[in-house]
Amino acid sequence: MSEKITDKGTVRAPPQVPRTVGANLQKLMGRTSVTTPEPLTLRGDVTVELVKSSASDADVLFAARVSTLGEQSLDELKKDPERSKGLINYLVRDRHGSPFEHNSMTFLISAPIFVFREFMRHRVGWSYNEESGRYRELSPVFYVPDASRKLVQEGRPGKYVFVEGTPAQREAVGSTLAESYEQAYTAYQKLLAEGVAREVARAVLPVGLFSSMYATCNARSLMHFLGLRTQHELARVPSFPQREIEMVGEKMEEEWAKLMPLTHAAFNANGRVAP
Repeated sequence: MSEKITDKGTVRAPPQVPRTVGANLQKLMGRTSVTTPEPLTLRGDVTVELVKSSASDADVLFAARVSTLGEQSLDELKKDPERSKGLINYLVRDRHGSPFEHNSMTFLISAPIFVFREFMRHRVGWSYNEESGRYRELSPVFYVPDASRKLVQEGRPGKYVFVEGTPAQREAVGSTLAESYEQAYTAYQKLLAEGVAREVARAVLPVGLFSSMYATCNARSLMHFLGLRTQHELARVPSFPQREIEMVGEKMEEEWAKLMPLTHAAFNANGRVAP
């Protein structure tokens, strides 16, 4: 089985498995069958792109100061937020959360479907729109853990740790997943060729398939997400996220920290607990 490495991952050519097309298509093509192998792309990463934002530390300050200044609080937008970092820290520390909701960030995320199933459990302060398997043919891009992903769980829930695993286990994960993906995508293509609707044919595809979505949030909802979905030495409350969703969270946090550095610093200084 041949492979080649691209900047998006490993492209693995599947076995030359013939598929039989539907009767109408057979007549149009003048033959009874056609072999159309679909190359798979195997990835061990995720991608996060900040595509739109209206978010700054000043947004927190004008919202907070309306309680004492009324409409004059809008003047905060013209001032240097650094002068008021103590107020931002106070708001996070004492968990006055609503001033952190007056901003918006939209991310384009590409990750395995199982990551999105966890992600969409976060409902308050989030909006989602995901690629549809009903309306488009899904591309053969699948997840295989890279060498940095620890594979073996030891201990019981709540007290378990992950360890590297042996070379044999890593080889088993890679080869078994690749074989399973090849079989699943071949079956998907066969059903589509038979004229089966995309929304039905997609049922054979696994949760290791990559999908893409827009996710829009504010700083408060993002802090709550990060408190649960990342591990950090400054966290007051321990969290045990699956590594793949943590990878997404780390990339989102990196972008957010550039937009709202004072709020991000206060979040870390106060145990990474959302206000």
